[in-house]
Amino acid sequence: MDATFWVGAAFLIFVGILFYFKVPAMLTGALDDRSKKIADDLDQARQLREEAQALLATYERKQRDALAEAEEIIAHAREEALREAANAAAKLDEAIARRQQGALDKIALAEAQAEKEVREAAIEIAIGAATAVVAQQVQGERADALIDSATADLGRHLN
Repeated sequence: MDATFWVGAAFLIFVGILFYFKVPAMLTGALDDRSKKIADDLDQARQLREEAQALLATYERKQRDALAEAEEIIAHAREEALREAANAAAKLDEAIARRQQGALDKIALAEAQAEKEVREAAIEIAIGAATAVVAQQVQGERADALIDSATADLGRHLN
């Protein structure tokens, strides 16, 4: 019996002891547990990835909605600004027209007042001239009666 035989026998005894204590089953179980843990980690990572993608899609949708809402707000604000500008322009035009009409009314009133004053001055001058002419040509009681009658009639006719 040589050394090779004893090495082979020891190897067989060693393998037998390994099988007796179920070392291959323990190694297989440990590898299976490790494999299961890795598979669970992969499943969990897949779930987390799907949740992250769903969350990303939600936030992207919210961002698009927010941008669309912001654009609507800006468009509404532009429309409102244009409407307010148009209203302001219309009010300005109305105010200018009112002031212009007021100025025209004041001018017309001033013209009427000036015309009245000129007419009154002309009447006074005419009365004075008529009185002077009649006084030079007609003398005495007849003159006084004629002057009184003319001045009374003249005031009544001109007013």
